[in-house]
Amino acid sequence: MATVDVLNSAGKKVSEIVLSEGIFNTPVKKSVLHEVVRSQLVAKREGTAACKTRGMVRGSTKKLFRQKGTGNARAGSVKSPLRKGGGVIFGPSQRSYAIKVPKKVKKLALKMALSSKVEDNNIYVIDDFKIESIKTKEFVSVLNALNLSDLLIVSDSEEATILLSSRNIPDVKVIKTEGLNVYDILKFKNLLLVESSIKNIEGRLS
Repeated sequence: MATVDVLNSAGKKVSEIVLSEGIFNTPVKKSVLHEVVRSQLVAKREGTAACKTRGMVRGSTKKLFRQKGTGNARAGSVKSPLRKGGGVIFGPSQRSYAIKVPKKVKKLALKMALSSKVEDNNIYVIDDFKIESIKTKEFVSVLNALNLSDLLIVSDSEEATILLSSRNIPDVKVIKTEGLNVYDILKFKNLLLVESSIKNIEGRLS
């Protein structure tokens, strides 16, 4: 079972916490992580690119000129893709890029992502992450005390002070336990868990 030191805002050890074996010690399979991350990324694509076919273009259905005797090619419609202002051949149409992944696979991938941070010793726990007001300077001082950067912070607090104070800091993101996902865990090098959020994570994945 993995044991991680619990730090305070000054970066000093105050206790230890034992992480759940079934969640934080899952064998990592890159293929499963790749499948879930890919599904997350393609879900962000809107798929709204579209153009008009000849059936959608507004225009007269009258034949442009007589069939024979003009020396021109036979033209039957002003909406033809061959004419200016006509429809488009094989153009893009609205579609969904979503890739369906089973819930069990998503849950397994989340366990694997958390386990990978434990394997790499890039997971940290803080007893309580609180700052008095919305100030980036105060937020940065805590990160400096912990000596952490390229960081994902997971908290179950409803307070907006941490979230708003972190917005101007590059390579730092704060999310709630409900929004914990595979892509964000793997994107950032380090993972910082507020101690109270661990029970919620274990309850969600158990």
